Amino acid sequence: MRDAATRQAVVATARALNARGLNQGTSGNVSARVPDGLLLTPSGMPYEELTAADVVAMDWDGGWHCPLSPRKPTTEWRIHRDVLAARPEVGAVVHAHSPWATALSCLNRDIPPFHYMVAVAGGDDIPCAAYATFGTQALSDAALAALDGRRACLLANHGMLALGASLDRALALAVEVEALAAQYTRALQVAEPARLSGAEMARVHERMRGYGRA
Repeated sequence: MRDAATRQAVVATARALNARGLNQGTSGNVSARVPDGLLLTPSGMPYEELTAADVVAMDWDGGWHCPLSPRKPTTEWRIHRDVLAARPEVGAVVHAHSPWATALSCLNRDIPPFHYMVAVAGGDDIPCAAYATFGTQALSDAALAALDGRRACLLANHGMLALGASLDRALALAVEVEALAAQYTRALQVAEPARLSGAEMARVHERMRGYGRA
């Protein structure tokens, strides 16, 4: 089976989303770049039942096949294809309906620079994309706009997206975005939290260059 290791990694990442409380049931989806396109989780399949053979292969024109299983790609395939096509530095995309990020998305709220770790998503905030019906080109277009200069965003009344050079990095960023969403929502229960200045966030971005590297 082609791209066997990447297929297994897609399965492991999808299961990790549920295990870490970022997804429930069959919500959310995962993709990874391969040499001739991308691999996607299938539509409407419980992740505990997912196998490498169920992962769907797609080319850049949207053509897809699943040679060993009669599966269709996730309904959000346009987002995955369009992000990977537009962002060559991105190797994987994670979409989750995580509780705290989704709650903020239902308020159509960005995550502002209330904490310096917001910078891990690439900018001074984590924006909320405009609402569009799930699975549509309009939603993909809105997501791409919100992701300009960012590695993560919320999707209004929907959930979140996290990008990474690898599946591990995309998953790690999704976990961090959910933690920030929870912290920000809890702070809002007391008052609007103080925001770090643009100058301070610039210092944070500079200090984060090379973070975690030997």
